[in-house]
Amino acid sequence: MLTNENILNALKEVNDPELHKSVVELNMVRNIQIEGTHISLDVILTIQGCPLKAKIQQDIEQALKELGATSVSLTFGSMTDEERRNLTASLKNQNVTDQGMPKMLKPDSGVKFIAVTSGKGGVGKSTVTINLAVALARLGKNVGILDADIYGFSIPAMMKINQKPTMLDQTAIPVVSDGVKIMSMGFFAKDNQPVMWRGPMLNKWIRNFLVNTHWGNLDYLLLDLPPGTGDIAIDVAAMIPQAQEIIVTTPHNAASHVASRAGLMAQHTKHTILGVIENMAYFENSDGEKHYLFGQGGAEQLADELDANVIAQVPFAHPEENTGSSVYDEDSIIGEIFTHLAEDIIHQKDIEFSAL
Repeated sequence: MLTNENILNALKEVNDPELHKSVVELNMVRNIQIEGTHISLDVILTIQGCPLKAKIQQDIEQALKELGATSVSLTFGSMTDEERRNLTASLKNQNVTDQGMPKMLKPDSGVKFIAVTSGKGGVGKSTVTINLAVALARLGKNVGILDADIYGFSIPAMMKINQKPTMLDQTAIPVVSDGVKIMSMGFFAKDNQPVMWRGPMLNKWIRNFLVNTHWGNLDYLLLDLPPGTGDIAIDVAAMIPQAQEIIVTTPHNAASHVASRAGLMAQHTKHTILGVIENMAYFENSDGEKHYLFGQGGAEQLADELDANVIAQVPFAHPEENTGSSVYDEDSIIGEIFTHLAEDIIHQKDIEFSAL
């Protein structure tokens, strides 16, 4: 027999796909009516035009039919301004301490921060960030990417993300792509316009991305830093002293020489260097022969200088692996490299990396 109680119990298992909380907990389910095996109810969305309305409808209908309903009628509405303000305040209380500090920055938060950096642009730093994050998510971890390259934001375009974050007043709900939560200045810059800010504004936006984004429960937050040792790298070092760093370079000696500055800055700010990743390490033809297009030895030289290890060597992709997105299939050669790297990071704990 269908009752209000068992209907609500069933819908406690249905989550808002953005907030990852039960639609019952969020008070989105109202005015339940039961006529035999037909159920009608109101679903109050957080905002008008919620981009995941169809997903919510599908999940509710499926849960109620599994309960025994033969037909379901849903009427959609949206929260009032006051309800939305109360929800935003509740989310912020979960994210921020009484002193205004993001709770995820507390040493005991359980979130592991990995900053991906390089000495210069064009070495594949963002590609490394994306594929490491996706590999961690494929292994069952809750992962976010903060595209902290305010001037050179590229993560949304590289992952072919077309939607924008949902905004609840001043709180942003990250876009989820390939199982990873994404926040980037690219979502807010109109028509690919350049960002022309100086130091204080950069610090403000990085802090906003941490404080005013509802990240939910995370195991890892990867920060795609701008190349070099400028304001953002300094601010991140100050805000997240427990962050660990990955230095990305190519095999070319000039690239590794420049990258050493980023590594030395990591050491100066007491960040642990997880290791060096050599991108575009070689091209392997169909016969298995490797061609070192950018030379050899740059990553090893950099790792020696930083007293670290080369933790991955990523080859050039084959044409069939280039699908338009920078996310590589987990069964591809490059996908497998990042899976192995993600496994090493997950099982790292207190042991040191060994070179791959």
